[in-house]
Amino acid sequence: MDNHSKGFPISHVIGFFMSLILTFGAAWIALQSSLSMKAVMWIIGTLAVFQAGIQLYMFMHINEGDDKITNNINILYSAFIAVVIVAGSIWVMTSGHSH
Repeated sequence: MDNHSKGFPISHVIGFFMSLILTFGAAWIALQSSLSMKAVMWIIGTLAVFQAGIQLYMFMHINEGDDKITNNINILYSAFIAVVIVAGSIWVMTSGHSH
């Protein structure tokens, strides 16, 4: 076993509390702030990206192992596919209305 599996998992606890802070921050922004809808959506989207990074780093151990480059390429490819799906869906839904 490697050294990361021994002792108290402090990185998991830190990641958990950071995720909670980001989640409650996004909920507060959405429910209690007087910002415009556009600003709220940008803030929540930014917090979601930060939380995804925390999840990858703290819980999925993306920085560990011998094959770090392959992990990073897979993450970039997944992000690209997600952007294509979301942007394509929005494009189809908005342009379909005009025809």
